[in-house]
Amino acid sequence: MDSGSRRRLKKTVNRVYPDQLVPKINTSKKMSTSANPSSILEMPQEIKKNCEDKQVKITVKRKKMAKSIKGKQNNYLEKVALKRKAKGEEKPSGKKKAKGTEFDSSMITMTLPRIPLKKIMEVEAKLVYVDEEDVSYEFVKSFMSTEIQPTCQAAKIVDPLCIPNSSFRPQIDKWLQAALKDARSCYRQKKYAVAAGQFRTALELCSKGAVLEKPFEASSEDVSSVASFIETKLVTCYLRMRKPDLALNHAHRSIILNPAYFRNHLRQATVFRCLERYSEAARSAMIADYMFWLCGGKEHYISQLIKLYWQAMLEEAITRAESFSVMYTPFATKIRADKIEKLKEVFTKTHPAYVEYIYTDLQGIHILPQTVNWSSFPSQKYHLILGFKNKEGKFLEKVSSRKLPTFTEHKTLFGLLTREDAVRHMEAMRKRILPILDFIRSTQLNARFYAYSGVMEKLQYTSLLSRLQRVKEQAQVVNQVMAELATTPYLHDINQQEAQLLQSLMADAMDTLEGRRTNKERVWNVIQKVGQIEDFIYELEDSFLKTKQLRAARRQKTKMK
Repeated sequence: MDSGSRRRLKKTVNRVYPDQLVPKINTSKKMSTSANPSSILEMPQEIKKNCEDKQVKITVKRKKMAKSIKGKQNNYLEKVALKRKAKGEEKPSGKKKAKGTEFDSSMITMTLPRIPLKKIMEVEAKLVYVDEEDVSYEFVKSFMSTEIQPTCQAAKIVDPLCIPNSSFRPQIDKWLQAALKDARSCYRQKKYAVAAGQFRTALELCSKGAVLEKPFEASSEDVSSVASFIETKLVTCYLRMRKPDLALNHAHRSIILNPAYFRNHLRQATVFRCLERYSEAARSAMIADYMFWLCGGKEHYISQLIKLYWQAMLEEAITRAESFSVMYTPFATKIRADKIEKLKEVFTKTHPAYVEYIYTDLQGIHILPQTVNWSSFPSQKYHLILGFKNKEGKFLEKVSSRKLPTFTEHKTLFGLLTREDAVRHMEAMRKRILPILDFIRSTQLNARFYAYSGVMEKLQYTSLLSRLQRVKEQAQVVNQVMAELATTPYLHDINQQEAQLLQSLMADAMDTLEGRRTNKERVWNVIQKVGQIEDFIYELEDSFLKTKQLRAARRQKTKMK
């Protein structure tokens, strides 16, 4: 698309969607894949479920209930072709299926399939800014408005207020109802700043216990759901005001309060898009699509729209990456070492400018929106290779060789950081380490949270921010990590040890957010110290082996003399 047509498109979007942020689109980057990544999305068939009446009380129980829903599904997959009609987009020349680890065929280098900005805005209009003409209790009307009829069990997981029979719905406190009514009126009049103030008042009422008419009979799930609803409305208000930075914390908190509701993750993705943080937006959209399926979403077109949004964010993240390039290779069985070397050779030929350091991700399974099928997850697995222009990605070497890798260097073991060192480490984490880890996770649903997942690294990043007294940024990162931790039990099974670690991380994150100080060190700092000890042991081992090799060489020279 030339610059003239792009300007016309932006003017059209600004005219149709005047209140939404428009990002800059860059389409110059190329990506390689051994299977042509066409724009065809595979969508699930209608899902059949039974209705159960058990009340969900804690996050782990919500996870188990969601799992039971998934186990009762008797569905089959209906493939629906969703063809994009972007101007100037070329049709794919062919499609290849992955057969085991056979990828000896020539790689295809193609310009990233451009998803028009208008499509992205349409997805947001339909799914993010839903029910805006009648700002009401989203948990009741959002499913009705999109013609999704969840089962009773799924309704409880998504939100206790989302029950088809309104007689079972908890009654909202009259003062809170009045505040929400005022906010609705202001929002309809497009007085978004006033509406945001009214929603903030509603949140204050929630914090004082004015949530439901019968507070002593209300469950924590009911209270969390109402608070999450108000947080989401603040997100949409701030997005309408073109202030995504103010919407960010509210997007995170809505997920902390109700992690199973897919729209909360999609709104978070929209905020990330407006902030041009496309890798994180892609991951949020991926989780939104998974949550939609996990909690019983039946409508194919909604899943199609979410996948399209995920794909658009992923493509934009790849396009805007200047320091690295990427190649996804489909596989069915474990890739042998010789095949990995062959893949690296293909990558070198395809991306000659990104061969200073090549990283192959052997730790997790990657998925792409074009081929994902949650009912038989993982339907198509991909192997990820990242190539870098320089050696800034060399820190990824520790991922495969360390149990608890630390990606920042320390001059002395457990030595206190000076302010200059703290600034240097913070800049390295913010500009070099976290963006790459975020990109890796944008196609990796079941990434663990305790090592090289970006979660532990973000928490360690918050310690640096605290050291430099950057309180506002620290609060945003902690809220984001808490949202990620709250979602973790839904994404994969966790054992008892991981559950205890998850609890400890959540508790310490909450203490950090509230400014509490304890005698105990934060869990993530303890883990970082263990990683430093591991690094120190590896360094001693390397030093010993080098010394041993030098001594052997000297003895050999002595014998020769």
